[in-house]
Amino acid sequence: MASIQLTHAPILNSSAQLLILPVNTAGILLDPILTRAKTLFPDNYQRYHRACRDGSLHVGSCLLHRRMREQAGLAASSNGNQPSHIANLVISDHPYHSARMRWLTAALIQLREQLIPLIRYQGMRRAALLARPLIYNTTRQHSPATAHLANAVQPDWATETLPLLMQHLQDLPKLRIDIHVPKHFDI
Repeated sequence: MASIQLTHAPILNSSAQLLILPVNTAGILLDPILTRAKTLFPDNYQRYHRACRDGSLHVGSCLLHRRMREQAGLAASSNGNQPSHIANLVISDHPYHSARMRWLTAALIQLREQLIPLIRYQGMRRAALLARPLIYNTTRQHSPATAHLANAVQPDWATETLPLLMQHLQDLPKLRIDIHVPKHFDI
């Protein structure tokens, strides 16, 4: 059984071996944490952006990236507490569109399939998931043209998204998953 905890700690300071980042197929990252991850992990961003550009990345998929060791001076560095893998969960087709439950479900199923060998054969024990892109902001104002789309696809965090995450991730063996939520959310 996986140990799943909600936390307010900054995800980019996490000591997790795997970062799970919700992204879109447009290759545009608007979330401040995702843009910071873009500069911290350029190898992941280049692979993700290339997959967006060539059309090989589809909504409801998971692009798992194994990070290369960085070179520092004459010898390779230990990479400190940086993750060895980054999972790009493709949950929407555009940064202004919220995640749909069927896309999130499909992406989580692919993530599970890719995590099992990492847990079994490579000893992965800690993962961190960025929750902010999965939380729909109901106070956001929409134009009349997009209002019907926003109302149709806005999953509720507490009643739909979080239970879906728990359902798909809780039975992963020997894994601790920290779900990083914004500070204004109660834990």
